[in-house]
Amino acid sequence: MVDEIHSYDELELLPVQGRIAAIKTWNADVFIHVFPHKEIAKIAKKAKVPNRIGTSHRSFHLLTCTIRPNFTRKKSDEHEAQLNFELLRPLGLESLPSLKEVKLSMARFQLKHVLTTDQNNLFNPSKKSVIIHPKSQGSAVEWPIENYIELALKLAEKGYQVFFTGTTKEGDLFRELIPKQDSILDVTGRFSLSELIAFIGKADVLVACSTGPLHIAAALNKHAIGLYINKRPMHPGRWGALGEHTDIIVPATTEPKEKDILSIGVDEVLDKV
Repeated sequence: MVDEIHSYDELELLPVQGRIAAIKTWNADVFIHVFPHKEIAKIAKKAKVPNRIGTSHRSFHLLTCTIRPNFTRKKSDEHEAQLNFELLRPLGLESLPSLKEVKLSMARFQLKHVLTTDQNNLFNPSKKSVIIHPKSQGSAVEWPIENYIELALKLAEKGYQVFFTGTTKEGDLFRELIPKQDSILDVTGRFSLSELIAFIGKADVLVACSTGPLHIAAALNKHAIGLYINKRPMHPGRWGALGEHTDIIVPATTEPKEKDILSIGVDEVLDKV
């Protein structure tokens, strides 16, 4: 059960002492650093949260965390959704949840945000809709934008409605390449995170590499098509989207390399759609 959510983006607007004071008001007993961040670790210590848990594989945790579990992510066969539970062992967790248990917990994920009338009107009710999310903000090996453009054209020819999503900065990288067609729409930079989640919830299919919107689509039980490589630690066994309607596409190679992503064909992805 999550009682409250606090955004670090909001804390960053405060001076350092203000951030420390804000954390103190939470009256937290435990601070778990799921995503190691040096400045946040320092502030949690200064706020005197009594139990501060962070992986031993970050040197700055030696000075900022009171509890430092020792486990490796890079070579692990566990999924990222399971590995994060390693940080709960100091609190009494005896075993990691199975992927089946993780998926069951994801079933509780529900949409809270409602699209505006204008956002709803972007969808053509007579067509199946496919979201293409080409970029990952550097978190994954990316399929070439030219392939996504070709995919969009083929989908439009088959009667689908296609949306290109991403941040404003990401859109700047490929916006000029998006075909000028009624069935292919550029909506990059137009949504907040909550709006994007609701937008994904309205669509039928999402295609992306290993990035946040792919996992959101999977959690919403949408047809999520993920493009991956088999190289550690980026392989789908570690980062695959978890959902009942998820398709994972990986190149058939014996010695995985990052450039293998290039061997995933447009028609292969089209067939999955």
